[in-house]
Amino acid sequence: MTPHLTLTSGSAVLARVARGTRVLALLVALSVIATTTYALWPDPPRKTLVASFPRTIGLYVGSDVRVLGVPIGRVDRITPQGTSVRVEMSYDAEQKVPAGAKAVVAAPSIVADRYVQLTPVYTSGPVLADGAELTLERTAVPVELDRIYESLDDLAVALGPHGANQDGALSRLLRTGADNLDGQGGRLHDTVGELADASETLAGGREDLFATVRQLQAFTSTLAASDAQVREFNTDLASVADQLAGERADLQKALDNLAVALTDISSFVRDNREEVRANVDGLTELSKTLVKQQDALREVLDTAPVALANLDRTYNPRTGTLDTRDNFAQLDDPGLYLCSLLLQAGQPQSVCDELRQVLDDLPLPQLPGGPAGASPSRDLTLGGILR
Repeated sequence: MTPHLTLTSGSAVLARVARGTRVLALLVALSVIATTTYALWPDPPRKTLVASFPRTIGLYVGSDVRVLGVPIGRVDRITPQGTSVRVEMSYDAEQKVPAGAKAVVAAPSIVADRYVQLTPVYTSGPVLADGAELTLERTAVPVELDRIYESLDDLAVALGPHGANQDGALSRLLRTGADNLDGQGGRLHDTVGELADASETLAGGREDLFATVRQLQAFTSTLAASDAQVREFNTDLASVADQLAGERADLQKALDNLAVALTDISSFVRDNREEVRANVDGLTELSKTLVKQQDALREVLDTAPVALANLDRTYNPRTGTLDTRDNFAQLDDPGLYLCSLLLQAGQPQSVCDELRQVLDDLPLPQLPGGPAGASPSRDLTLGGILR
């Protein structure tokens, strides 16, 4: 029984070994297939970008290309090129980068690797073309610590005993400044504070300041556009100035006479103050009267030329008389005559009617030239004056 049991146990072991071998072979086959698939799987489409940097300290092939700190590509090649470094990069073609983007070498920390940051982030508009090149004007690198030390060292040397302080000038400047500022700390503080307030005031009124500058620009542009007229005006002004300069003696005499006249007028007004006041009051009353009678004055001015023309025509130079033709017949009815005068004066018709009623009740004598005729014993022509 025992040999039989031993044979059975050996067969089970061989069976398990065979199954393990098949599993291992299957795993190896899957690994080979995966490796082959990864090697033969096509890469996603990518875009290339070339940028020139003044230096690329801490930047290597394989460094990230990022946007907003998110990796979208890598550095493919770094080539020194004279005084600059040419960096070739590639990034995912699905990522949009603005056409005006810039490349910056960013250093997140002292020990971390540096990467290329593309900025700004894309929002809208054209995108950066495939194979675009960014010149030195569109790239930037961080300031290195050794360059800061070097700059500080250069400054110390420039201000040291072998530089600006070779003859002690810097020391004397510092001593003079210390002497001048001794005890003036409060005033210096106030000055700085007032300067800050003034700067804040200017910042608050920057819109008005810029508006003034724009208006001055518009004014100067207008002057530039009217250059010929401005030159002509300056020429005329120069001519007037020359003429006044040539007549300055006469102007001086006129001013002297005017000064004398003003002195006399002042003395006259002072000596005749009451009379001048009375005359001014009278002129005031006269002005008020003229204002009230402006309609009548207007009518007189309208009719005066006609009256003067009629007067000229009635004058007889041979006899030195005024020849007129009077119609005395109209005086047969005094009421009608007076009524016409009243109407011309602007009186209502009721006044005229009342006057006619009064005159009708009065016995009035007949005037010469009435219906009974003129008296033959009198010369109605008045010696030929009336024709």
